[in-house]
Amino acid sequence: MASSTVTSSQPERPPRPNMAFRQLRARRSPAEFAALVRRAAREIGERVSCDARYIGRVEAGEIRCPNYAYERVFLHMFPGRTLSDLGFAPRSSVRGRAARPAADPPETSASRGVPGESRRALEPYDRQDPHEPPPRSRLRSNRGDPHAKDPLNHEESDVLRRAFMTGGGATVAAATLAPLGLTTGAAAAERPPRRAGTPEAAALEEAVRRIRLLDDRHGADGLYRRAAAPLRAAYALLDAGATRQTTADRLHSGAGELAISVGWLAHDSGRFDDARSHYAEALATARVTGDAGLEAHAFCNTAFLARDAGRPREAVRAAQAAQRAALPLGSDRLMSLLAMREAGGWAGLADRTGCEQALVRAQTLFARGRSDADPEWMSFYGEAELEGLEAQCWSTLGDWRRASRHARRAARLQDPHFTRNIALYTAELADDLAREGRPDEAAEAGLRVLSLLDQVQSSRIQGMLAGTARVLLPHRRASGVSAFLDRHASTPRTGRT
Repeated sequence: MASSTVTSSQPERPPRPNMAFRQLRARRSPAEFAALVRRAAREIGERVSCDARYIGRVEAGEIRCPNYAYERVFLHMFPGRTLSDLGFAPRSSVRGRAARPAADPPETSASRGVPGESRRALEPYDRQDPHEPPPRSRLRSNRGDPHAKDPLNHEESDVLRRAFMTGGGATVAAATLAPLGLTTGAAAAERPPRRAGTPEAAALEEAVRRIRLLDDRHGADGLYRRAAAPLRAAYALLDAGATRQTTADRLHSGAGELAISVGWLAHDSGRFDDARSHYAEALATARVTGDAGLEAHAFCNTAFLARDAGRPREAVRAAQAAQRAALPLGSDRLMSLLAMREAGGWAGLADRTGCEQALVRAQTLFARGRSDADPEWMSFYGEAELEGLEAQCWSTLGDWRRASRHARRAARLQDPHFTRNIALYTAELADDLAREGRPDEAAEAGLRVLSLLDQVQSSRIQGMLAGTARVLLPHRRASGVSAFLDRHASTPRTGRT
């Protein structure tokens, strides 16, 4: 594993606290206020990963101007107010920077890192935290601007998502890397890495959020290859060391979470060996740093992978190991998800009793509600996911009626912004209905999935539809089945990229 040597660094000008925003929070805790922000986002169709830490950074002045998604949410929460009324700086003041004065001493190789080591770019889905500064090479002292060293901010842009879905890798890389000031190729290789600070840690954490968001909306197939570069860069940052221990801890945690996210992209696009390697890397990072939350997450995904790879006993063991790691964390929702992972393993072993017991535990824990202890990465685990995972258990056990009932609930309950999950649950429903002997309803559900494939690229979902089509072939004369089969046959399969 990488060294996390802590070194001294020149102090930077402290940010100005945002007292106006703090007053708006009033007596609510940061976590309670973050929940209000997320609720307001849902009301206007936005999706933001707001938590207590984000609120704290706004109030501390680390976030001088929110990205456009947060701007829309805040203005919705406080109608009639402007960003200035909320204590934020004008967007124009945080985007431009004057040239560096000649009096400023140039950076040296020693100040940037260890000579002779290559610096890798966080490319291409490594969106910097929209509210953190980019690498210091882009931060130039500007004594005429009192905020010259305050964080820059870059929106999570709809343009990027459109570029990803319609353009090539070069288009996406350009859209993603431009805000970060990072480059790839020979130019990057010639520059030695500098020791990482808060901006790099924040960029790494935001890379994880961006990958999760794009996967939620579009599926894994088009993301996996492009997500490998930021993962390499994350571990290069660990090798370069950090300016302080707290930053080193954030880098280790962020690198581990990024390894899990990239592993999931491999998993969902059918690259099980790659996924297993990434999850193992995350687990090793967790063990080195004693990070129980990261360890539980790595074991959680390992259990899910083992189930899909046909190793149900390993799935049970990994899920139980995850529960042991997670127990001290105090999150009932996390324990509920891990019980669901265990239930999936028992279903794969055809152990109905073991599966039912794990399902009961999962439902009981889920019913206790959310808490501040819930990890940020669990935002996907709501009632819809609970129903969807139970549907998979009953499907594995061959109880198609129960499976279809839960799959139908999952698709109905899913937030419309999680396009990939809507397609997944509906594909599960189509397959369960087909095997239950209801071909007309199965075909109708299958057609709904096909209509989403222009937005979602997932080998998992395509594989499920292919299985449904095979089951429905003998029922071609049933109502709607022929239309589904013809459309499925004419739908191109996305390649693994």
